[in-house]
Amino acid sequence: MRKLIAIGSLSYFLIGLAMVLTGAVLEPIIAYYDLDYKEGSLWISDQFVGYLLGVLAAPLITARIGKRSTLVIAFGCLTVAQAAYSMLPPWGLMLVIAPLAGVGFGMAEAIVGATIIDLSDESSKASSMSFLEVFFGVGALVMPLGAAYLIHLGYWQLTFPLLTAIAGVTMLLWLTVSFGKADDQIGWQSRSTEARTAAGAKMPVAKPKYQRYMMPFLFGGILYFLIYVGLEMSFSNYLASFLMQRTGAEETNAASVLSLFWLFMVIGRLFAGRLADRISYPVYLMASCIGTVIIFAVSAMTMSFSWLVVWTCIAGLVMSGMFAVGLVYANSRIQGLTERTTSLMVAAGGIGGAIFPRVAGWLMDSYGTTRTMWLIAGLALLMLLAFAFMAAAGKRRMDGEPEPTAVTTP
Repeated sequence: MRKLIAIGSLSYFLIGLAMVLTGAVLEPIIAYYDLDYKEGSLWISDQFVGYLLGVLAAPLITARIGKRSTLVIAFGCLTVAQAAYSMLPPWGLMLVIAPLAGVGFGMAEAIVGATIIDLSDESSKASSMSFLEVFFGVGALVMPLGAAYLIHLGYWQLTFPLLTAIAGVTMLLWLTVSFGKADDQIGWQSRSTEARTAAGAKMPVAKPKYQRYMMPFLFGGILYFLIYVGLEMSFSNYLASFLMQRTGAEETNAASVLSLFWLFMVIGRLFAGRLADRISYPVYLMASCIGTVIIFAVSAMTMSFSWLVVWTCIAGLVMSGMFAVGLVYANSRIQGLTERTTSLMVAAGGIGGAIFPRVAGWLMDSYGTTRTMWLIAGLALLMLLAFAFMAAAGKRRMDGEPEPTAVTTP
């Protein structure tokens, strides 16, 4: 299990690098290809379309070839995409490549997260997921810092071959490393064995499904993740541009503030899982949602570079555990469907990540930073309402609904 968590952590580190790459180098990309923000946002949106396809396809592919083989394919897609980016092809081709990168890290995120939730002890699920999210945050922190340094030197293009190398190594590790007993859980052999056992007993293979009473909670969770990821990606991808346009900050300084956001995300994630386990998942998530609304509303009214840096750091702390704890909370209320629920929630996030940065880019071009910041604050309020609905549905399910006696189909 330790080796699995270690390589899972490396995978999340790489996913963090890949996911914020577009925001970290967006300004030099726009300058290199002579684009506006609306055109530049297409790159971000296309990548998240691929992300959505990856997380939706993950359960279907793992059902056929197992988790390990699917992860090799996922990181192979990411390696190929980053290698293609390295050649700085024409802009139209960059937009074609972007979904392949998204498929790679989207599929990987869904599978690794579901595997860790499934195999972790009940009392440590939130802590284990938060540990993975720490490494995601480290990757998201390192990328803007490294990109800012390379931008300063005039070699920002090197971000792509560096990511190619890390993705290739990660793919090889998933291909070759043995995880002991966990190999039976992530390999295709375990599925074949289950099928043979069921056939020998003359019983159909069980297929889990969602029950009707789960639907309100599931719907609330989908809305929560859709809005959260859209909010986070809109803010992180355009933070440097916000600061440059609103306060006149230099490009390297603005990119460094994005690293501060992810640094405080990492710090928060060191404690988020334990705190959520202690005070309960709904209480933790509700407090985080309320804090996010307040921070972004205040940021929309702030014009000072120094104060915007302060609010950005606090936002990183407040939002640090919202994704990982949200996933664990969703799976704690809908048991026996971890892989499907995780993929569904991550897919909802992918939709938000594809739509809202596109809208933010259009607002940046048409109306400037102030209205864009108010859009993000409005998204935070909608996220709060979505989680309130989700938590109420989850409480009704625990208080009044019977546990299912079977979740199988013939």
